Amino acid sequence: MIGFIGIAVIFIMVFGGYILAGGKMGIIMKALPFELMMIGGAALGAFLLSNDMAGVKHTAKDIGKVFKGPKWKHHDYRDLLCLLFELIRLARQNPVAIEEHIEAPAESTIFSKYPKILADKEAINLICDTMRSASMNYDDPHQVEEVLEKRMDANLHHALHSSHALQQVADGLPALGIVAAVLGVIKTMASIDQPPEVLGKMIGGALVGTFLGVFLAYGLVGPFSGKVKSVVEEDGHFYQLIREVLVANLHNHATNICIEVGRQNTPSHCRPSFSELEEALKDVKSGAA
Repeated sequence: MIGFIGIAVIFIMVFGGYILAGGKMGIIMKALPFELMMIGGAALGAFLLSNDMAGVKHTAKDIGKVFKGPKWKHHDYRDLLCLLFELIRLARQNPVAIEEHIEAPAESTIFSKYPKILADKEAINLICDTMRSASMNYDDPHQVEEVLEKRMDANLHHALHSSHALQQVADGLPALGIVAAVLGVIKTMASIDQPPEVLGKMIGGALVGTFLGVFLAYGLVGPFSGKVKSVVEEDGHFYQLIREVLVANLHNHATNICIEVGRQNTPSHCRPSFSELEEALKDVKSGAA
C-alpha cells in the first residue's frame, strides 16, 4: 500500500504543481506517447541487453516487492525460533531421530507445523545442511560460522541483482531523455520556416523527452531500485537469525540460550518479546509432550 501511495504523491505533486503554476498539459500529452516510446523502449532494450533471461525474470518478480514489502513478518520470526527450538532439542535428546526430519523436511512432522518456512527452500536448506554437517562431526563453530557467512553473502549478492539492474536503468534514463530531446530539436530545425507558435510547440514537445528521462529515473525507477534493495536486505535478517542460533548451538549453549541469542539478533520491529516467545515455546513443549 505504501508503494502505491508514494507513486500517487509523486504524480500529484509534480503535475499538480505544474498545472497550478499555469502549465498546460496539452503539449505534454501530445508528445508523451512518442517520447515514452523512444525513452522507455530504449531503456527496456538496454535492460534486456545487459541481463540474461534469468536476470530479467528475477527483476520482474522482484518489482512486486516494492508494493508487498518484506516477506518475513513478526510472527514468522517467532515461528522460526520455535522451529529451531524443536530441532535443537530433539537433536540433543535423540541424535538419530533428527535425521528423518533434516533428510526429508517436506515429510517432517516438525517442519510441517510451519508451512511458510517450509516453502522457503533457502531457509530449509540452511537449517538442514548445517544440522546434517554437525551430525557428521563438522561442528567447529568458527568454521561453520565462516561457511554460513560466505553462503549468505553469495545469496545476498544474487538477491540484489534486480536492484542493481534497476539502478542501471535509472542511471541511463536521463541520457536517453537527452537523446529523445535532441531528436526533437532535429525535427524542429527541419521546420525552421514555420511560425513561432508552431516552433514553440515543437520545442516544448522536444523538452518533454528531457523531462521524462529525469522524471522516470529519479521519480520511479531509482526509488524502485532502492526499495527492492531495502526489502532484500530486510529479508536477509531471517537467514542471519538461523545462522546465529545454529552457531550458538555448536557452542553447546543451553537450548533456551540459543533461542534467546536468536531473539536478540532479530530486528527490533520484528522481535518477539521475551514473554511472547516463552508462551510460544510452552505451546511447543506441550505439543511435543
